[in-house]
Amino acid sequence: MRRRRGGRLTRRPGRPGHRAPARLTALLAALTGALTLGAGPGLGAPARAQDAAPPTATTRDAAPPTVRAHGADAPDGTNYRTVVTAVTPAVPGLTVRAVEAGARLELTNRTGRTIEVLGYQGEPYLEVRPDGVYENVHSPATYRNRTLAGDTEPPASADPTVPPSWRQVAAEPVARWHDQRTYWLGTDPPAEVRADPDRPYRVRDWVVPLRDQLDPIEIRGTLEWLPPPDPLLWWAGIVLAALALAALGLIPPRPPTRSATTSGPAATTPGSAAASEPAGTGRAGPAVAATVGLAAFAVLAGVAAITFALLREVDAGATGLGVVRGLFSGQLLPVLAGAGSLVTGAYVLVRRPAGGDFGLALSGACVALFAGVVNATVLARSVAPIGWPAGWARLLVALVIAVGAGVCAAGVLRMWAAVRAGPASAADPPGADPPGADPSGADPSGAGPAGGGDGGIEAVR
Repeated sequence: MRRRRGGRLTRRPGRPGHRAPARLTALLAALTGALTLGAGPGLGAPARAQDAAPPTATTRDAAPPTVRAHGADAPDGTNYRTVVTAVTPAVPGLTVRAVEAGARLELTNRTGRTIEVLGYQGEPYLEVRPDGVYENVHSPATYRNRTLAGDTEPPASADPTVPPSWRQVAAEPVARWHDQRTYWLGTDPPAEVRADPDRPYRVRDWVVPLRDQLDPIEIRGTLEWLPPPDPLLWWAGIVLAALALAALGLIPPRPPTRSATTSGPAATTPGSAAASEPAGTGRAGPAVAATVGLAAFAVLAGVAAITFALLREVDAGATGLGVVRGLFSGQLLPVLAGAGSLVTGAYVLVRRPAGGDFGLALSGACVALFAGVVNATVLARSVAPIGWPAGWARLLVALVIAVGAGVCAAGVLRMWAAVRAGPASAADPPGADPPGADPSGADPSGAGPAGGGDGGIEAVR
């Protein structure tokens, strides 16, 4: 709104924070929608057959187990470590490893020959040929290995005594499959583990038989119990770190500069206080520092979230463009949340927009929920689904949760401070006319415009 002062039009100063209530409402609406979107299947994968309720058989029947690098039921963590100790006899070009926290075996065949994996009854199960992977539709293992829980019932045609019928399921000579011989399938730990769960224990040695044409080969390994860490210590650290970061929200928002809110000659006179006051001094200094700090932490949370998702895909065996496809198919929400936090933090660092607190609060909440809390299982598991030590996985997830929650809380506190400061600024905006003054600038005594001298219109005699 414009008003006349001193013979010219001036703009009434805006009220700081008059948009903050709307931003708070929009934040709640956005979080509600995000929670609704993420509440469906796939928000968090089960930790292991013995750590969580097994997935239903009907959800996995559509896809063969060797098609995708990242399994749909890959665990978020487990307390059982599957280790491949040897391939005997050693075959040049043939490598085997455990992936996805031991949930699958990965066999890579660069021998130029066909390597056959045998099923639970000694029947042909998989053939890893130079042109891809083939599964025997008559093998019961083809169906039981489609889920981590192994609860898919084979059809009547699955008969291990029938000659194999091969169906191609991958175009590369790399097979990945669940194998119940290599991990713990029970819902309860072994009796020895229940008796003393705080000590490591070798559950069993396992063997998966292969055939190189007519020559037998064995994949040998061990299954071990590793005591889980204490999650309370990690959650205590997360809460303390989030509270410390949220304390930045107690620093008052940056006040409007005098030159932006004061009208008249005092606002533009060279050498005046308003013209010479730099933008980062006085009360504005801590506010700008808090904004920069929150934005930097938002970038850090985004990088940590994307790093964890990337490490999961690499551990699952994805390479090249397969990593990108896996990120946007199996981990879409964590990747989007991490990218949103990264982009928002970088934008606020560079531009310092007026609505930066809203963006930081929303992105912080999303990255904490959809990239942190969904992976919080690793805080209570000794084996993580990444190639790094489990301690690094727990640190990444704890950082994402703590920083995301702290940035969100700080952003909300800063918006609330703007809401409270709004009415006070509106009651007596800087540069407003004193009570009883004429908005036109005329002197009530009739002597002419305020300011005296010859600036007014001379009276007619």
